[in-house]
Amino acid sequence: MLELAAVVIAFFFAMNIGASGTAAAMGPAYGSGAIKRRRVAMLLVGVCAWSGALAGGEVVRTIGEGIVPTNVMQIDVVLIVLSASCLTLFIANIIGIPLSTSEVVVGSIVGTGIAFQSLYWQHLLFIVSFWITLPVASFILAFVFGKVIQLLEKNFPFLSGKGKWRKPLAILVVMCGCFEAFAAGMNNVANAVGPLVGAGVLDVSTAVVIGGFFVAVGAFSLGGRVLETNGKRITNLSLIQGGMVSFTGGSLVVIASMFGMPVPLTQITTSAIVGVGTAENGFALWQKSVIRRIVKVWISSPLVALAISYGLILLFHSGDFYTLFVLISVFVATVGSYSLYRSIQGEHRKTLNDRQ
Repeated sequence: MLELAAVVIAFFFAMNIGASGTAAAMGPAYGSGAIKRRRVAMLLVGVCAWSGALAGGEVVRTIGEGIVPTNVMQIDVVLIVLSASCLTLFIANIIGIPLSTSEVVVGSIVGTGIAFQSLYWQHLLFIVSFWITLPVASFILAFVFGKVIQLLEKNFPFLSGKGKWRKPLAILVVMCGCFEAFAAGMNNVANAVGPLVGAGVLDVSTAVVIGGFFVAVGAFSLGGRVLETNGKRITNLSLIQGGMVSFTGGSLVVIASMFGMPVPLTQITTSAIVGVGTAENGFALWQKSVIRRIVKVWISSPLVALAISYGLILLFHSGDFYTLFVLISVFVATVGSYSLYRSIQGEHRKTLNDRQ
């Protein structure tokens, strides 16, 4: 019964991965107008992500065996890890934020490892180093390429995608988006099925085939809002800019996947979009509220997943209600203190406005 529940949650999680991770891969093509219909973009993402999932075995092994010992990943623990991950990601999809599924899953597994006091810290720090360096590299590369593209479009106007050159450039952008969707499936399917492999419920080959299918289903059925956020609400992209963003993100993710590293695809892609926007419009782009909201979710999501996973382990596995009570008390106190601070700040501003 527990195995069936874990499999169901894993595949539902894979659908949410399809929405959050892989749908964002076609954001540049959609935002630049290379694909005008959202459903077409989501269908292409689904097909390419499933293809990429078939090559994602190394990342599956890292998620299943490389963060905590395999003896920790019992079926009841896997059920808790997947539940915590899925809940965090589902909330992010509802509000339309492109969340890193790798961060959520690794955060949940780390919470489990902390609860059992058994964690491969060296492997974890190596993974986290990729989380930091790859988005930074993506931003820098996109910023530099963005400046080069500005110069090229100025000297060669046809590169702006007008007239007879628009169709060939649009095809190139869509191909780059498909490549990034392939990279997304190659890396992100492990986040859903890796824990099942670690518990011995599925072997690697079966896991990537079935998990990839549900990632594709999720990309087509749930990815609309995230596609809209990455494609249109951060910055406007030209065709060549959109292609560069997808190719940069896809290349970095494929390289990481070859080394078995679960990396934040959505962070890498969004960082590239922000890099292009910064090259085009300057750092005024950083004032947009959607970027601040994305950064806040990126920072908090692995910690939220960690806390949920740790709390569920204490509740359902260890029966440590005292520590759980302390955790809930700290959370309530933190939320209450922040709410009180916001209220005081609001009253202070209101008083100043009344005086003026």
